[in-house]
Amino acid sequence: MARPLRPGEETPKSHQMKPNYRVQVLFEEAAIAQRNQEMAAAIAKETSGDLLVVAVLKGSFMFAADLIRALHRVGLAPQVEFIHLSSYRSGMVSSGTVTIHRDVESDVAGRDVLLVDDILESGRTLVFAKDLLAARGARRVFVAVLLEKAGKRAVEIEADFVGFNCPDLFVVGYGMDVAHTFRQLPFVGVVKPHDGEADLFDGA
Repeated sequence: MARPLRPGEETPKSHQMKPNYRVQVLFEEAAIAQRNQEMAAAIAKETSGDLLVVAVLKGSFMFAADLIRALHRVGLAPQVEFIHLSSYRSGMVSSGTVTIHRDVESDVAGRDVLLVDDILESGRTLVFAKDLLAARGARRVFVAVLLEKAGKRAVEIEADFVGFNCPDLFVVGYGMDVAHTFRQLPFVGVVKPHDGEADLFDGA
């Protein structure tokens, strides 16, 4: 069995999804697992027993699954729901308009809700979701994100629980993608071109 990749290391050729690009590790698998457990312990101290976790699809699915298991290990038994929102069309620039593709089915009135997302950047999607759940009567709405990019906010919002501060790079892996690739990687990484190839994210 191959050992996990460490920060700065790159995927072997057999794991490269695009022939002319490689993925450099930014946050390794073991560090993510440890941080998830630490976040779960912090969440358990702040939330009530009647906790509803709402995972924001699609990018958070891997983070949400691991965080929910970590919550179980610290003694919580949350209910789990999903909401699918998007502020992106094609490419990597936010459109600024949030669209609901799948809504929460459970009644949130009077409950603590934990919104789980992959990354807090502009904040538009999370503000929309948080306001939506609060308007439906949630007692408290907490936000947990794997990654936070400082200085990228377009609206006022702060996450209650943050895994890692992320540099201003387009990241993939651990559920996050570009053009539906790289989601399966167990770490968070940055796509790099091979020498002599154009940068996939040139100008982004």
